[in-house]
Amino acid sequence: MKLVFILMFSFFCNSQSINQDNLKSLHDFKAEMINGEQLDLSTLKGKKVLIVNTASYCGLTYQYQDLESLYQDYKEFGFEIIAFPSNNFGKQEPGSNEEIATFCDSKYSTSFILMSKIDVNGKNIHPIYEWLTKKELNGVKNSKVSWNFQKYLIDENGKLVNYFFPYTSPKSKKITNWIKKK
Repeated sequence: MKLVFILMFSFFCNSQSINQDNLKSLHDFKAEMINGEQLDLSTLKGKKVLIVNTASYCGLTYQYQDLESLYQDYKEFGFEIIAFPSNNFGKQEPGSNEEIATFCDSKYSTSFILMSKIDVNGKNIHPIYEWLTKKELNGVKNSKVSWNFQKYLIDENGKLVNYFFPYTSPKSKKITNWIKKK
């Protein structure tokens, strides 16, 4: 009986495991920046990264200010922020890439990496967000982007560490302590 239990347990555990061949890191991706240039994310090897989906007309848009402050405080320590504008929630990012760039520069003087507008969920989900939200691709956990300004933490090796819901401040202790941790 013990042997049957062990075999069944072993089978169950193996069937629930993640196919390591499907796993990727952030460094495996390329994406278009807001100016139309391609960004090879392998250039971020060795840096901690916060990825956030943004919108210019959201009640949380004020977080751009905290994101910029966070970036200024920690960029010297090998930290990057990548913002992906998205119109997926309440159509709160209707502008063109040029309009979004102008808004971010004039209103918040952003200097972190701003990407082209993408879909962060749905049938046209960008491959980076597919990776961020599917455990079988990231090896860590499933998630669903619930609204604008959801934050994903990526370690120096390009691996997903955790995510935080939109109302979590970019400057929360959970995030700043992670950035400072060696």
